[in-house]
Amino acid sequence: MAKSAGLRVRVLTEQAGEKILYLESAPAGSQPLVYLSTGVHGDEAGSAWGLLAWAEREIEQLRQRPFLIFPCLNPVGLRMNTRADHRGLDINRRFHLDDDELCGPWRQIVRERQLSIGVCLHEDYDAQGCYVYELGHHRTRHSDLLMRYCTSRIASDPRNRIDGRLARQGIIRRSTIPPDLPGLPEAVVLWQLGCPITLTFETPSEFSLDERVQTQADFVTAVLRHAVPNH
Repeated sequence: MAKSAGLRVRVLTEQAGEKILYLESAPAGSQPLVYLSTGVHGDEAGSAWGLLAWAEREIEQLRQRPFLIFPCLNPVGLRMNTRADHRGLDINRRFHLDDDELCGPWRQIVRERQLSIGVCLHEDYDAQGCYVYELGHHRTRHSDLLMRYCTSRIASDPRNRIDGRLARQGIIRRSTIPPDLPGLPEAVVLWQLGCPITLTFETPSEFSLDERVQTQADFVTAVLRHAVPNH
């Protein structure tokens, strides 16, 4: 897929004898990059397959627009179907750590680039539908529109509280960082490092795999159509 789209494949780091890769578009002047990532938690396979499904059907868009893509940050966990990585650690609580063997190099890559939006794809064992966590300024709200375009297969999560946060029609929105986090996740650190808006999208991991994969792909499509300026 990367070869067909003309993406550069680079090595972020090597862990447990395996290369962790990231993909980047050819230089596009001063245009900010669209950040896409998945595979942070290995027991969330639908998100990793969803990003691949989206990429395979959007080769031309990958050629034309600027992207920074981390397609699988935890390949060992994905094979083992575990949330943690090969060290037994939850990567998504360590993105603030410069001395972490994975998150340190990741932080350096992100610091060196200007991003237009950050999209982090996940799944949730407890979810009753799909939902999105939007972190950004209140004047730039995207999730209401995005959820309308990606809930044809899986409805939005109906709960009023998700992960202890107030939710409405599958949307959790914040403009500040929650003070009670046990460690800083990817989306929060992206925002700290200058990304103006981050979207963490979750599908319910107990639902049909095919529906989850397609819903994840639909969400990325919706973001590119409705939340990112078309250069």
